[in-house]
Amino acid sequence: MNDLAGTFRARKSAGEKIAALTAYDYPTARLVDEAGADLILVGDSLGMVVLGYPDTTAVTLDDMIRHTGAVGRGVKNAVIVTDLPIDTYRTPDEAVTNARRLIAAGAQAVKLEGGAALAPQIRALVTAGIPVLAHIGMLPQHIREEGGYKVKGRTAEEAEAIRHDAAAVQEAGAFAVVMEIIIPGLAAEITADLQIPTIGIGSGEGCDGQILVLHDLVGLYPWFKPKFAKQRADTASAITAAVREYAAAVHGDTGMTPP
Repeated sequence: MNDLAGTFRARKSAGEKIAALTAYDYPTARLVDEAGADLILVGDSLGMVVLGYPDTTAVTLDDMIRHTGAVGRGVKNAVIVTDLPIDTYRTPDEAVTNARRLIAAGAQAVKLEGGAALAPQIRALVTAGIPVLAHIGMLPQHIREEGGYKVKGRTAEEAEAIRHDAAAVQEAGAFAVVMEIIIPGLAAEITADLQIPTIGIGSGEGCDGQILVLHDLVGLYPWFKPKFAKQRADTASAITAAVREYAAAVHGDTGMTPP
């Protein structure tokens, strides 16, 4: 599994962009995989778009294990990465113990949120043979402390801290790093400085790849639309129309085809 590090560095060196998306169940994972995604993240964003929580902080390790298993049964080609949910990697030992459960469920790597402060956890995971996708910038698991989603890197001090985080996660052994809602210019500079790929979300086009929540891409969660996410389908409207037609047919409305 540690071959991921070499594979992803080689992709960066060759200028090959990484297309990443989230998936949380068998059918969507299979569709995303068959459509050609390079990396599928079983994200703790499932807390909002699948389980209906206000943020990711209510998601449990058991939730992630269950959904990782479902995704794993649908994917043949893409790399499967699963989020370690909040409070499951407070120490290096805890990180390794819980990550092993996700690997056993079908993940090929894990993701955790944080930069230099989490270097010991990243090193422990890599030493244990578990590839790590780092995550810096806006950290959704800290949204309650942050008071919402905020762009990172606006001040010189904040930008320097993000640069330090990026260098630290690379040095600790992460095979790539997600950069969330970072000033695009800064994200591009960090991308040029690192040897590992950067995967942006709301951080501009200068990253080595991009990741989106699938529901944002296909319009399956119409109640919240991130400004940075380009919606390429309107799945919610299609479902609503189909259900209305079905219900009308069952109710016997004039002119409707029976089910």
